[in-house]
Amino acid sequence: MENRIALLDIVVVNPESVEPLNLLLHDYREYIIGRMGIPYRQKNINLISIALDAPGDTISSLAGKAGMLKGVTAKANYAKLPGDEK
Repeated sequence: MENRIALLDIVVVNPESVEPLNLLLHDYREYIIGRMGIPYRQKNINLISIALDAPGDTISSLAGKAGMLKGVTAKANYAKLPGDEK
């Protein structure tokens, strides 16, 4: 399967899910291009953006597993690159 480029947007509202999320991201480290995390202290949440270069099913799997953690939502946004089917 061909790799896709995507951003995985994650919102964490449950502080207890931070450690399991970090362990999950560690499992997918070979696909991670970069990561940016923003603690929004006024709302007591964390906003995380993960840039990925991975097969589509791998990205979907990571998003699904992250979204199953308590108090975590995750959404993958795929890049539309030249040559991608419409």
